[in-house]
Amino acid sequence: MRQVKSEKTQENKDSIIRFSVSLPLGLLDELDSKITQNGYTSRSELIRDMIREKLVDEKWDKGESEGTKEHLGVLVLIYDHHQRGLNQKKNEIEHNNHLVQIICTTHVHVDHHNCLETIILKGKKEDIEKLCIEIGGLLGVKFAKLTRTASFMEQM
Repeated sequence: MRQVKSEKTQENKDSIIRFSVSLPLGLLDELDSKITQNGYTSRSELIRDMIREKLVDEKWDKGESEGTKEHLGVLVLIYDHHQRGLNQKKNEIEHNNHLVQIICTTHVHVDHHNCLETIILKGKKEDIEKLCIEIGGLLGVKFAKLTRTASFMEQM
């Protein structure tokens, strides 16, 4: 482990530190393949993204988010818009919810029967998860996935 100065400034947090990692050859090959598939320009970019993703997951699991109790999440839904009463029930759940802030929604008509909707949510993790389960459990919802994010108010 590297020695950390007791005084942490924003300048220190933005500094780039080079370190080495030892990996089995097979794992390195998988990493390099992922770099090519996802259009990364370096191993460092991919590893930074993977570390951030892991940190976000851990913060969600612990209920932390950049020193606040609030989290951000994106609920992705695919549903049959012909399902009787679905839109009304979904809207009632969203409007009667006072614990999670709905920042934005995007609605896309995928085909004659299916709609895709993204809902950006802000609030306590438990409240966001409860709202997602409630909406995802409605009759006619074919797919519901919560993507857990961080606010990134401070660099990760």
